[in-house]
Amino acid sequence: MDRTERFYRIELLIRDRGQVSFADLQDELEVSRATLKRDLEYLRNRMDVPIVYDRECNGYRFEAAPAGAGGRAQGGAAKVRAGRELPGVWFSEREIHALLTMHQLIAGLDGGGILARHLAPLQDKLQAMLGAGEAEVRELMKRVRIAQPARRPVGLQCFERVGAALLGRRRLALLYYTRSKRAESSRVVSPQRLVHYRNTWYLDAWCHAQDGLRRFALDAVRGADLLDQRARDVAMKAVEAELDSGYGIYGGRPLHQASLLFAPAAAAWVAAEVWHVDQRQTLLPDGSLRLSLPYSDDTELVMDLLRHGPDVQVLAPPELRERVVERLRAALAAYTQPAR
Repeated sequence: MDRTERFYRIELLIRDRGQVSFADLQDELEVSRATLKRDLEYLRNRMDVPIVYDRECNGYRFEAAPAGAGGRAQGGAAKVRAGRELPGVWFSEREIHALLTMHQLIAGLDGGGILARHLAPLQDKLQAMLGAGEAEVRELMKRVRIAQPARRPVGLQCFERVGAALLGRRRLALLYYTRSKRAESSRVVSPQRLVHYRNTWYLDAWCHAQDGLRRFALDAVRGADLLDQRARDVAMKAVEAELDSGYGIYGGRPLHQASLLFAPAAAAWVAAEVWHVDQRQTLLPDGSLRLSLPYSDDTELVMDLLRHGPDVQVLAPPELRERVVERLRAALAAYTQPAR
């Protein structure tokens, strides 16, 4: 491990154990006596870390912060003097384990692709701070599993160019495939934010051709080129109001209000779910559940209702009820035909 990683490791060992002998520090860091002495001297004299040698316990500990000095203590041992600490972020062992777990979550979210590749150096640093071997970290990662059915992966080049445009506030030229029309179109957009929803990535952007906010599925982007023009900035409140007010990934206005009735068999699960941030629900005496929520485009809402089969009824509006009935009739018709 490099010197910065050793500094974090020394701090972590002393903070977690209260006091650590020179021999134990040397064994944990796997360095020579001279190197460890230089590290301790540098931490004390150059970085003002309050590490002191305690003769009674024959080990190194943190000196208690003077009253009123503004030092921040953790676990009964002061880490700093006069409010100073090592550059960067201090992590406890539990925090490092949590971060490693979060790394695994991101790798699962990303399908082990783009984000995981860029975050790999962070995992190496965390592993070095923890002093854990590769086998120990692999065992930890086995304890976290991310299941992503029907994942729609995004190409590395596309994701990186979209990310660069988003962070650099530049416009993008997109070649976009619209599945409903089965056609490609060229768009110039100003990226506003990335959204991960139901196993795929979306880009919320200002479409200059349509002169409005639109949401683009990144797996449907056939080409993406960075432009020199600065992106148009849209207030995040306006983005949220336009794209997040409807149901699911289908944003926009005007809004309609759906009134749904779930049978007791489904109510126990639905009652614990958040279908929309502005939903209202009422548990009825017979165990059924009445749920009301806003939507604009009903595509995704109809799909979610169909998976509950006979355990849900659309009470209102009539057009949403008819849409569900149409899909159920079509499904029934498909199953009455001979299997191919």
